[in-house]
Amino acid sequence: MDTLAPVAIPVGVLGAGSFGTCLAMLCAREHDVRLWARNPEIADAINQERRNPAYLSDIEIPKGVTASSDLEEVLADRELVICAVPSHGVRDVMGRAAAYLSDEAVVVSTVKGIEVDTCMRMDEVLSEVLGERHDPRLVFLSGPSFAREIADHRPTAVTVACHEEAYAISVQESISSPWLRCYSSTDVIGVELAGALKNVIAIGVGVCDGLELGLNARAGVMTRGLREITRLGVKLGADPLTFLGLAGMGDLVLTCTGDLSRNRRVGLELGRGSSLHEIVAGMKEVAEGVRTTQAACQLAERHGVEMPISNTVRALLDGEIHRSEVVEHIMRRQLRSENE
Repeated sequence: MDTLAPVAIPVGVLGAGSFGTCLAMLCAREHDVRLWARNPEIADAINQERRNPAYLSDIEIPKGVTASSDLEEVLADRELVICAVPSHGVRDVMGRAAAYLSDEAVVVSTVKGIEVDTCMRMDEVLSEVLGERHDPRLVFLSGPSFAREIADHRPTAVTVACHEEAYAISVQESISSPWLRCYSSTDVIGVELAGALKNVIAIGVGVCDGLELGLNARAGVMTRGLREITRLGVKLGADPLTFLGLAGMGDLVLTCTGDLSRNRRVGLELGRGSSLHEIVAGMKEVAEGVRTTQAACQLAERHGVEMPISNTVRALLDGEIHRSEVVEHIMRRQLRSENE
């Protein structure tokens, strides 16, 4: 017997990429779902053919999902709104969405990134564009969760964080399913930083694997990468334990080692000698770490936090160093205590 039986509520999902599509399908088990697609042709195809032609196209979309390219139509009377657009589109999309959001709507962000121009986390961007009235009901979902596996009903565990824990628990109850288990948290800063910065480290791990540096190197970069993510997070007020949980270590392990990881793929190809332009041009979906790396390094410098692996990734992406110099860039640094 299914013990997870949430009360049906109207849900709006913004973003018809892989993650938005899989969450729309997941929510349609119990809820009435409207899915916003930027491209009207995608919305029409979903409604007529019950498939998203661009993402997860082999999976039938339930009739409980109605797609539209009209933000007002999608958001009207929605009690739960899920934002699943790329980080560089959050300010624009949610800025336009603000006019149509109910004052009582709970907004869930699944976006893992840092805004390039401002170095703001997504919780800060949403707070700014939506205003104070929505602050208590901003919830952030993160953790080791490839959209493909959720769509295939593979067991997945994630974290949902909100400053007001009651809303995190409400979302936890609304979207958990027999194959998606949500854990609640109040550490928004930690969950947001962990989700964004693990993408940077995943590029670094991909580079090491592309250079065929071995499993020792992979483990070292992941471990020290988690250390520098934690260092910045604690400086900004996060709970260090968050970085040992699903949003931290869990997502880092998945993104650094999983074949479905776009950020790992970027690093692999860089390590093998491809140019960043070639790699990005050949990708169907956004690898958030490419944009996040620059912002993460600026944020760390602003707060006086050392992030040597992230800075090495930034230098490689910017063309300041060659892939052959990556090892020396990291290994020749001054020796120090592991706890630093």
